Amino acid sequence: MTPAAHPSFGIMTAPMQVSYEDVLRVWREADEVHAIEHAWLFDHLMPIGGDPDGPIFEGWTLLSALAAQTERLRLGLLVTSNRFRPPAVLAKIATTVDIVSGGRLDFGIGAGSRPSHPLARREYDAHGLPYRDAAQAVADLAEACTVIRRLWSETAPFDFDGENVQVTGAFGNPKPMQSPHPPIVIGGRSTPTLRVVAEHADIWNIPGGDFDDAIRRNAVVDRLCAEIGRDPATITRSIALPVSYDRPDGTRREIAEALDAGFSHVVLMLPSPYPDRVAHWVADELIDTPA
Repeated sequence: MTPAAHPSFGIMTAPMQVSYEDVLRVWREADEVHAIEHAWLFDHLMPIGGDPDGPIFEGWTLLSALAAQTERLRLGLLVTSNRFRPPAVLAKIATTVDIVSGGRLDFGIGAGSRPSHPLARREYDAHGLPYRDAAQAVADLAEACTVIRRLWSETAPFDFDGENVQVTGAFGNPKPMQSPHPPIVIGGRSTPTLRVVAEHADIWNIPGGDFDDAIRRNAVVDRLCAEIGRDPATITRSIALPVSYDRPDGTRREIAEALDAGFSHVVLMLPSPYPDRVAHWVADELIDTPA
């Protein structure tokens, strides 16, 4: 198993069933709490929890607004659905957010929602977006990562004629503030997706809940890195864990288990409504208090 790096902790505020003011309050507070190093949104166009017709914000637009309203936190989407936006457009959006934030973007991306989640599946039909099968989505993700990295780094226009992605005269100007590019965070657990992780990711994220599976998936990442000659220690292991305001002891136990399993990048998913001073509560009750 790859040894864990120094742990870092972040929060996630799903931008559904909440107001902009609610999310902004939590992020501004977290920006002042140094135990919290990163903050995340997700990327859905319709709610996947609560009232299916309730409010939800577009992730990248909201992220740019929050980037302009914070100064310290690293920030990103956990994770962007590659099905929603063409890769070259996504590269331009991400570059803009990296510049607005002063170089604080962690670029999260994944293949897109699994077809078994009906509330996630419906958003594609509702927005006129194609929904390809899982194998096609992972192939698209691999080519998207290649094109996005080239747009962030190449100094002259280029063509790319992939099986799934084609661009002509593609060029990114300006470049992201971070060099060589913002860290790439890829989320997922299937073996085909983990092959893309081994090839492209700086950080790999998996949802928590089944630690035995997370440990198995972690070993798969190590093996796939070895197959392509990459040092698996160059990929930070990230896990997203649900937070219980009523039972923080249970959340603390999950954090300890995740750290013991080699996941050093911990994203704490905050349920709404958000209590007053919730970022301070996270630091005091979950990060600074041992299990």
